[in-house]
Amino acid sequence: MSSVLPTLEEARELVPRPGGHVWRLAGDARGFSTAGYAVLLQVAHPTVGAGVGQYSGFLDDPWGRLLRTLDYVHGTIYGGPELAWTIGKRVRGIHTAIKGVKPDGERYHALEPRAYAWVHATLADAFVRGAEMFGTPLRAGEHQDFWEEWLRLGRLIGVRERDLPERWNDFRPYFDEMVEQDLEDNPTVHLVLESFESPQPMLAGIPPRAWRVLRIPMATQLRLTTVGMLEPELRAKLGIAWSPRDERAFRALAAASRASTPLIRGPLAEVGPRYVRWRAKQLERGDVAGRTPQRREEPAPDMAVA
Repeated sequence: MSSVLPTLEEARELVPRPGGHVWRLAGDARGFSTAGYAVLLQVAHPTVGAGVGQYSGFLDDPWGRLLRTLDYVHGTIYGGPELAWTIGKRVRGIHTAIKGVKPDGERYHALEPRAYAWVHATLADAFVRGAEMFGTPLRAGEHQDFWEEWLRLGRLIGVRERDLPERWNDFRPYFDEMVEQDLEDNPTVHLVLESFESPQPMLAGIPPRAWRVLRIPMATQLRLTTVGMLEPELRAKLGIAWSPRDERAFRALAAASRASTPLIRGPLAEVGPRYVRWRAKQLERGDVAGRTPQRREEPAPDMAVA
């Protein structure tokens, strides 16, 4: 594990610079709209889907899982080199224990280079694509700088340079190849979608009556942003229904989000640093990857496990 991870001194050169493209895109509050899209891309990879289905607490506690993912993303980007380096080691270490058998009987390990790099790539795609659809897109010529920053960030968790394209111009062919050759419909994809459609309360203490009022519009928006960001070919491959009415609602939601750009300033443009301050205790405690994952006692419905 140590051979693929940087030293602390090296990590100082890998974290994104304040004011850079990664810093800006990850700090925009509208980026939260892309979280479900990234998760769906990830679990559509059979290795990731098997690992999430058999080990992750996502299906039982999607909001808690989301917070831990945000801990990783914002902690590495905004937490400074020492925290980023520590998080990187934790994330890499925790994935060493995630292995088993996929529904087709083939063995898997979470550190398979192609699958491990894919997870990192989906987050970059979510930020860039999300900025185009919901926020302020990168300008011509900025994509390569963003991508180089993102590749350096991947080194903190042991994503090898050779497992992702060097140039942003080669990212879309890589992405399309992954969709065509690697991604597939699997039980975890639909279990994740079901968890989005019937979400549990985000925070403890929300009165049941209040949550009943909030749940439906939240679930509707989460489904629209998650499924709407998928390319039509991938939606069809994953067997996800999408109607013309859904498309119109998604376009209206995206247009409203883009129109909010003049309001995205102060806290709304600096979500990342503020998030790190809010979660300081959890980040210090290591909640991002604080325990060795255990195989779920009960397998996900219709999912074969060893």
